[in-house]
Amino acid sequence: MIAKLLPVLIVLLGVAGGVGAGLWLRPAPPPPDAEAQAETGAPLPLPPDAPSQGTALFELHDQFLVPLLREERLVSVIVMSLALEVAPPALDLVRRAEPRLRDRLLQVMFDHANDGGFHGVFTANNTMTLLRRLLLEAAQDVLGPDVVSGVLITDILRSGS
Repeated sequence: MIAKLLPVLIVLLGVAGGVGAGLWLRPAPPPPDAEAQAETGAPLPLPPDAPSQGTALFELHDQFLVPLLREERLVSVIVMSLALEVAPPALDLVRRAEPRLRDRLLQVMFDHANDGGFHGVFTANNTMTLLRRLLLEAAQDVLGPDVVSGVLITDILRSGS
């Protein structure tokens, strides 16, 4: 009789142990306000312990595509995503000015590409620092220096050769 119940008990103990481990190891749910902001696409404020307190991140919705030409031929494309560090009261202003802002930032990227900034080792520290500075100056020209305090390059990819 015990020989017949032993496999059933082992299976039940295994299932109970798996369920217990799953419950114990599951990740904590995100705060409810973060879920709502993520669903609406609203910018997420920085956590209180972030180094640049008093700013919020505003992610520009679509990626930037920058064609790289050599002798009037398309040789590759840069795909880039950006986020801005902005003063929280100005988030609505940034949202309304996004088309003008995207236009200005894209022009800076085109100029950078035409100057050869995306050829060779384009992710070198000095090249990326220069690009961030140029993008920050452009964003501050559109929105004002008191609104934008930084530009973050969140994704960058060069497709092609």
